[in-house]
Amino acid sequence: MNDKIYIHEYIDIIGHNRDKYMYHMTANFSPIGQEERNQSCYGVWGVVGSTGYWPQVVNIWEEDGLSGLAESFRHELQHETLQDPKLAKWWATAANFRSGGRDRLLLPAPWSPTSADLCGAGVTGDVYAQDEVHVAPGQASEYLRKVREIAVPLCERFGWRLAGAWETLMTNDSEAFVLWAIPSWAQWAELEKALRTDPALSAWRMQNNELTTAFNRYLLVDAPLSPFRTGRQPRREDRTEPWVE
Repeated sequence: MNDKIYIHEYIDIIGHNRDKYMYHMTANFSPIGQEERNQSCYGVWGVVGSTGYWPQVVNIWEEDGLSGLAESFRHELQHETLQDPKLAKWWATAANFRSGGRDRLLLPAPWSPTSADLCGAGVTGDVYAQDEVHVAPGQASEYLRKVREIAVPLCERFGWRLAGAWETLMTNDSEAFVLWAIPSWAQWAELEKALRTDPALSAWRMQNNELTTAFNRYLLVDAPLSPFRTGRQPRREDRTEPWVE
């Protein structure tokens, strides 16, 4: 059972700085977050611009439940600046790469894998599909149940693997996120075509339309130091440029 809590972030990138931001986040921040906050890097991705906002990055962080997240918030926000002084330099550098963003807290479905589960199983992909889903109030967990029951076995026929299923906290239970790891670009295209030609997938597509009030799928490509690519958490040894904490 997954008893973690997740922070999902959309990060708006300034100019041609997406690669610099992803490196700064994984190599320079994540090792500190692991040590001081017991926070794991679930994944860092660039959004494929043709499918969503650009230039944009998606970060997902794994926290040790709500109690662990509360301690992480306390660690960050107990200072007059509402920032950890140890990270002041990191924040100042990050400001050169990003202009802002939008965060959410996510509650995993009990059967959703943890970062350790995914790394242990070697789950990876050339591309990832993130489904941002809106449903009627109170129906987020029921939607995820349908995904597990119907969508997962259908998508597995095309090589897609479920990499995360969450509902958004602190809302009226009307939003969910689903993440798929796709081994190749060809397998992404094959499933997208089959949604309109394969009878079983077409039936799920129609049912999905009935279950949701809004549905958007964005394609993502993971950062070089993302755990989906390396099979482990980022380390200080991954730094290729000098950085003094």
